[in-house]
Amino acid sequence: MGADQVYSQNKYINGYSIIEIFIAVLIKNYLTPMTSFLRQFGSRISKSDLARYAQSPNWRNGCFQNLESFSMGGNLLDMPKMIYKQLTNRKGREPENPLPILPFDLEVFMQEDGVASFIWYGHAVILMRMAGLTILIDPMLGPNTTPIAPFATRRFSNGTLDLIDEFPEIDLLLMSHDHYDHLDMASIDKLKHKTRQFGVALGVKRHLVKWGVDADRIQEFDWWDGQSFGDLEISFTPSKHFSGRGLSDRFKSLWGGWVFKTRQTSLWFSGDGGYGSHFKEVGNRLGPFDYAFVECGQYNDDWPDVHLFPDQAVQAALDVGAIRAMPYHWAGFALSYQHTWWEPAQDFVKSAVEKGLNYSLPKLGELVRIGEDVERKELWWEWLKT
Repeated sequence: MGADQVYSQNKYINGYSIIEIFIAVLIKNYLTPMTSFLRQFGSRISKSDLARYAQSPNWRNGCFQNLESFSMGGNLLDMPKMIYKQLTNRKGREPENPLPILPFDLEVFMQEDGVASFIWYGHAVILMRMAGLTILIDPMLGPNTTPIAPFATRRFSNGTLDLIDEFPEIDLLLMSHDHYDHLDMASIDKLKHKTRQFGVALGVKRHLVKWGVDADRIQEFDWWDGQSFGDLEISFTPSKHFSGRGLSDRFKSLWGGWVFKTRQTSLWFSGDGGYGSHFKEVGNRLGPFDYAFVECGQYNDDWPDVHLFPDQAVQAALDVGAIRAMPYHWAGFALSYQHTWWEPAQDFVKSAVEKGLNYSLPKLGELVRIGEDVERKELWWEWLKT
């Protein structure tokens, strides 16, 4: 066999040339991870986006604004200290073992009897059945809420992304804002093919389109915008927070909460944000509410305007006129170094008892039927602390 024949045989492996194999290895090990990393940021803002956002009464000086004074807390000089706190003294901030999630029963969830129901999956993920519609709020079901950071922030429960395969077709998927612990690319990639309609905060649409969602299936909402879906009326309500998936798009999309109303039932999902006068305005305009999902977790004295402390969460529920409320934004991730993973709920209950607010504490994955069996008083985290 001549030298040319030996080279001719060796330059192919299983039918692929050496050059083709080299390119494939390069794409798999270097280009693909980088492409996936860059996709996490969503879409850049176009000139047409900016022109559209500028039509909002809540857009001033080149960005969206809160209704009252707001501070994200800290500054560049504080960052080393805050990072040190985040990386040290982690005892109690995460459960010793994965938090269990009750199994999903599709038949029970889909039963039609006119009673609104929901399932909470930790943090801000709520799967709801109301007015004959399946609604999914802030479906961050991925395993890591810091996909662009050098260190992962792991979810307290395992296999949550696979839950999407068990869910029925989603009639309406709602996004409160674009932060990573609410808008998750991996979850959207799985949900975009089984979701009929998306309702998102103004400015979030561009991210979903970037990730392959049809633009004509996405409706953006400014504060106080409403829309009817059959017998269900939804409204987007203000909160005191911020937005952005990178350093260049802070305050370049809106943030807020959601109200759901039928003839029989009225619900409120607060959205992320600190305490303010907007809660009473929500109550005056759209309340009272049979049930409220109130953000309570990831609060910190270093960012007091960004999230509700437990006593503030209780007061917010009272401000909007909620008959009963449950704390959410906990039992999912350790994003604050100030509290253990169970303290938000524990302190919420203490404050609710003091202020006379009826409360509900559903387990992860538990089906709750509004107006029937919302009485959930068990401090279920007690037997999961260790």
